[in-house]
Amino acid sequence: MKSYAKINIFLKIVGFRGNYHELKSRFILYKELYDEIDLVDRIGDGLIIDNPFDDNIIFKVYNFLENLGFTNELGEFFKNHQVKLIKNIPAGGGLGGGSSNAAAFLHLVNDRLNLNLPKDKLMQIAHNIGADVAFFVSKFDSANVSGIGEIVEEFDDDIPNLDIITSPIFCSTPKVFTQYRAKFKGFDTDLASKLCLMKSSQILSTYSNIELNDLLKPSQEIYSELKIASNEFLSGSGSSKFKLKI
Repeated sequence: MKSYAKINIFLKIVGFRGNYHELKSRFILYKELYDEIDLVDRIGDGLIIDNPFDDNIIFKVYNFLENLGFTNELGEFFKNHQVKLIKNIPAGGGLGGGSSNAAAFLHLVNDRLNLNLPKDKLMQIAHNIGADVAFFVSKFDSANVSGIGEIVEEFDDDIPNLDIITSPIFCSTPKVFTQYRAKFKGFDTDLASKLCLMKSSQILSTYSNIELNDLLKPSQEIYSELKIASNEFLSGSGSSKFKLKI
């Protein structure tokens, strides 16, 4: 199964909810970049073959399903199977690779183990796993995402052709949000609401990168090596950028 990347066309912070940040954002699936995930015959130890991350979010999905009462089904299946994960989406790049993997694993397990969980239940599970997981579970090509990521509304979009510029810089999302709070100067809720009504192509041809992503400035304050040209836009908390294809 292809586990696609996502791009934030815009990302506006519109409120605080305890330690969380409420946002309004346009998420689009970027299908030219994806990880690959499958459930294959067991060849070694562990849930994931050659697991690239000790704290892989896939473990969180597995444990959550166990707590829902699927311990026997999971134990029986994974006695003879493992997760094969091929990573192409860079970590810490603002492209949602981990969240996408979690959603893909959830769909695979639901289908292959015949758990018969309906989409609304899968979305509820996603809300408990991570902020971006619900968008990937929805399989929408474009959506307005709000709250702390739990509200996902499909959007009838005009998505332009985009190029992603990846970077070796690992941007820590918690650090970037902490920096945002430290330099907080108010919310632009009017612009956030306006952007939610606009097509992605129109947004990118109308507004600058600093207007569209409230995390651009704090990301650059922490990671001074993160450079961005005037025709480039930051996805999420960085470090990946994107621009219109010429």
